[in-house]
Amino acid sequence: MSLRIGCVKYLNARPLIHGWAGPVVFDHPAILSRMLAEGELDVAFVSSFEYLRNPIYAIADRVAVASDGPVHSVFVTHQGAIEALEEIALDPASQSSVNLLRCLLAENNLRPQLIENDRELAVRPRCGQLMIGDQAIRFRERHKSDYDFWDLGAAWQQATGLPFVFALWLIRPETQQAAQIAQLLRDQRDQNLARLDDLIATQPDFTANFCASYFRGNLRFSFGEREQEGLFMFRSLCEKHGILPRKAAPLRLI
Repeated sequence: MSLRIGCVKYLNARPLIHGWAGPVVFDHPAILSRMLAEGELDVAFVSSFEYLRNPIYAIADRVAVASDGPVHSVFVTHQGAIEALEEIALDPASQSSVNLLRCLLAENNLRPQLIENDRELAVRPRCGQLMIGDQAIRFRERHKSDYDFWDLGAAWQQATGLPFVFALWLIRPETQQAAQIAQLLRDQRDQNLARLDDLIATQPDFTANFCASYFRGNLRFSFGEREQEGLFMFRSLCEKHGILPRKAAPLRLI
């Protein structure tokens, strides 16, 4: 099967893509979302917001990256009270995280100015920075005693009681054998989770103890009823706060 497949290049996706038999395009979720939307990829593991924004895709059922509490790798780093922030610099690499932040701020009646991609704001008073992915993990480890961290996974769970779905496997509507592809993706996830200690031992950039805690404690790799409910809640809040138009569409799960 000749398949053009893309996957985010973060640690959180390794249990989904490790060992995939074939070429994979690894990049930031925003770039992969564009490639998928323009037909340069058949399948991509990208931000869940891409599906809410453009629900033309099929979703590989029962597989995702989600959290049901602290996610550790998606947070606003800041000093002092989160309520005192006047500006937050955004990381544009993930629209799910950016719009999750917008929803949480609006629900908490917080209105800091959101600044695109200003990497220096985190060191200034009354300014925070949204950080995601592997660079966020490294920053948190280096500066854990210097900053506070508003974990967006924890904030979402506290606000809604639901998991937050950060990313999904999306399949373009014209892709042939989509159901078989979805099953292969589930099988790959299951194989990796069954041998998670072996996978952890192959990760060169993070310690085995951290990977074990992150994969087993912070992340969920399923997309079941509660995760779907969390995704619908995200869509509802995006509509409520003017991020998305009101155009509810059922999930197309395969």
